[in-house]
Amino acid sequence: MNVTSADGTSIFFEQRGAGAPVILVGGAFNDRTTVAGLAEVLAEDFTTIAYDRRGRGDSGDAGPYAVEREIEDIAALIAHVGGSASVFGHSSGAVLALEAAAAGLPIEKVVAYEPPYATDDHPRADVLDEVRAQLAAGDRDGAVATFLQVAGTPAEMVEGMKQAPVWGWFTALAHTLPYDLTICGPGARVREDHLAKISIPTLVIGGGASDDALQAGARAAAAAIPGARHETLAGQDHGVLQFPETLKDLLTGFLK
Repeated sequence: MNVTSADGTSIFFEQRGAGAPVILVGGAFNDRTTVAGLAEVLAEDFTTIAYDRRGRGDSGDAGPYAVEREIEDIAALIAHVGGSASVFGHSSGAVLALEAAAAGLPIEKVVAYEPPYATDDHPRADVLDEVRAQLAAGDRDGAVATFLQVAGTPAEMVEGMKQAPVWGWFTALAHTLPYDLTICGPGARVREDHLAKISIPTLVIGGGASDDALQAGARAAAAAIPGARHETLAGQDHGVLQFPETLKDLLTGFLK
C-alpha cells in the first residue's frame, strides 16, 4: 500500500493486525523488512505499519532531503490510520520518531530504542560531509565503512563484513546514510531544548548487552524529555530487531 507525502513522494507500507495503530520506524540500513518481525509480533494487539522510509525499498525519494520531509512522511501514515498513532523507532529511526513527536505530530505515545546520541563521555565525529563526498565520487563501500566506524564498529569488523553477503545490502542503501546523519545532527549531540518540547508519554530503551555509548545515549535522551521513562532490556543489544519477541511485553505494556 502507498500514501502520498506532502511533497508528492510515494511512501510504501505494509499493514498488519487490528487495534490502536503503531508506526514502526527503522534506522540506517533498514527498510520495512527489517521491522516486519516486530510488526508481526505486535499485530496480535495493534494495527502495525511497517514502511519504507524515503529512498528505500518501494518508496520514492523526491529531493532535496530535509528531516522535515521524513516527518511529513510519518504524518501521511498517521493520517492514513485515522489521524493519530503511536510511533516506535530504532536507532536513527528512534531519533526521527522523537523529532516527529517534538514537531507536534498527533502521536499518542513514542518509543525510542537506542537513539544513537553522543555524550560528553562518548563523543562522535561529524562525518556527514565525508560520506556525501564519498557517495558523490561513487564510493559506496567507503561511505558505508565511514558510517559504520563512526557508529562504533571496529575497523577489523568492518573489513570482515565486506566479505559477507550483508555488505551488498549495506551498499545498496548507502545513498540514504546522509539522511540518517542529518537526522542525528552534528556530532549526534542531544538537543535538550528540542527534546524538551515532547509532552507525550515517552519510553526510551537501551539494550543491556549494548556498548556503553549506546546505553549512555539512551539515558541522555530520556533525561532530556520531561517525564520520559527509561528501561534497559536485559540481554539485548542494537540488533534487537532480530529478536522482536523480546520487545513484546515492554512495548505492549507501555503502548496499551
